[in-house]
Amino acid sequence: MHRIRKTWVIVFLAIFLALPGAALGEMYVEGYIGGVQGANASMSPGYAALDSSPPAAHANIGSVNIPGRLDPAVLGGLKVGTWFVKEGFLGMNYPGWMKYFGFYLDFMMHRLNFRRQLGSYNDVLLQNGQTFMTHEGDLTFWSEGFAPTLAFMFAARYGFLPDSEVPFGRLQPYVAVGPAIMFASQQPSLSFDNIRISGGVPQNPPLLIPDGTRKLESQSDATICLAAEAGLRWMALKNVSIDVSFKYRYAQPSFHYNFANPLVFPGANPLNSVTLEPPLHLFSFQVGAAYHF
Repeated sequence: MHRIRKTWVIVFLAIFLALPGAALGEMYVEGYIGGVQGANASMSPGYAALDSSPPAAHANIGSVNIPGRLDPAVLGGLKVGTWFVKEGFLGMNYPGWMKYFGFYLDFMMHRLNFRRQLGSYNDVLLQNGQTFMTHEGDLTFWSEGFAPTLAFMFAARYGFLPDSEVPFGRLQPYVAVGPAIMFASQQPSLSFDNIRISGGVPQNPPLLIPDGTRKLESQSDATICLAAEAGLRWMALKNVSIDVSFKYRYAQPSFHYNFANPLVFPGANPLNSVTLEPPLHLFSFQVGAAYHF
């Protein structure tokens, strides 16, 4: 909760710094809602013993394979922007052609959950630094988190259907692109099961682990993100518009975790470390309403 409050402070500070005294230009404030879905963010991270000092008598290393299927989520956000019209942005008299260009801040919030999914793991038990036994099996993975994002968007538009009330045109298609900061968080759970052993003493049928589930602590990361948007705005009134748009974002946050490996040899240090770096391709569709002044 403290992290979310801090994010909102950053948002309003950015708005305050980026758009001071802009009431003389065509500014607008827009609220919107929509849905977001991500492409599969598959991962195959390795893990190792937390202690990297000279190898103990027994230690574990390994890797996991995660399909990375994401749940759809509801998206909500706020835009604050301006078009560089002749009236002047920050009191400047821009040339007429600048009315086709603008800038806006876009803050959005949604959940970023990985649905429960079946992957696999490969775990190697080392004895005095040499491979003693290899475990393979099923890994059930799921995770919960959020992905608030603050984007700095540079936009271009064109106007159709001009009239006396809206000389630029009531129908305004636009495109925008810009950098963003994603304040992502994730709390994953791992469930190791159905051990198949090679080397050492083979097990047939596979062993079941009575306590193979690990819920890891939540971790967060602020990472640079690429954002792009294409939309269509309709000026329903002189100062009120309806906006529909499609948005794409790409980011690859990094989350580092320590966990107790349930596959360790009795007496060995169970603590392992793993880093998850999901490649996020997020697609969203949103509908909003804006007030222009």
